[in-house]
Amino acid sequence: MNAINIYSPNKNIRGEITLSGSKSISNRVLLIKALCHQKFEIFNLSESDDTYSMEQLIHSNEETLDAHHAGTTFRFLTAYLAIKSEKHILTGSDRMKQRPVKALVDALNYLGANIEYVEKEGFPPLRILPSSGLWKNEISLPADISSQYISALLLIAPVLTHGLKIHLEGEIVSRPYIEMTIGIMSYFGVRVDWEDKTISIRHQQYIPRDFHVEADWSAASYYYTIAGLSETADIILKGLHVDSLQGDSAISEIGNFFGIESVFGDHQVRLLKRKGIKSTRTF
Repeated sequence: MNAINIYSPNKNIRGEITLSGSKSISNRVLLIKALCHQKFEIFNLSESDDTYSMEQLIHSNEETLDAHHAGTTFRFLTAYLAIKSEKHILTGSDRMKQRPVKALVDALNYLGANIEYVEKEGFPPLRILPSSGLWKNEISLPADISSQYISALLLIAPVLTHGLKIHLEGEIVSRPYIEMTIGIMSYFGVRVDWEDKTISIRHQQYIPRDFHVEADWSAASYYYTIAGLSETADIILKGLHVDSLQGDSAISEIGNFFGIESVFGDHQVRLLKRKGIKSTRTF
């Protein structure tokens, strides 16, 4: 990755930036596309390694699939491959082999998958075999496990024979990412019912629709930092939405504490900071 040095002779910043698509959204939409019976277009996919890996592996006919360092890809593919009537070895880099995946494997095996550990129990690589096809439709999970595990189960839930009901036990710590997953599923026609700590999804089909991936709000946060350190700023960030599914969009509210006004337009946000104008908000 190339480094970019940003320099200004004063503290007045102007600019227009086109941000890459969100990795979190991109990977979820790629998995949904793989589960659809019809094709649709995805625009502004993330340029991240995770998304590139996801897109390549999800269409691969190879028996051994290597996710390298891509953690999101590994977890989502584990769930996706578990419902396929194929045999695969899912592996990754040495670093990936040190990242636990037991909670997700246990959940999938309990529901009806057939997943074995190739090396160390609880860690990649995994041998994913065809399941018996007899899937349970209800499971209880600790609410504080990785939201990617929960999202992986949610994404495959509609295509399971009897759907899936997930009971989350304890305090939910990654609600924004779960809500993102549900929001994207809803866009593709899947009804999700979330009451208290129980998420229910009946058996149904994803409806193919073209999708434009919103830009990454995590990347946008760096430009909010630049604006916050400036005397004046006028920065346009392209690709962002006011009604974002991403939890990191909260940075637009946080920016108010530093005198940054976020003006939303058509698929963009304009960061404005005027000289001598301070926020009236207090921490």
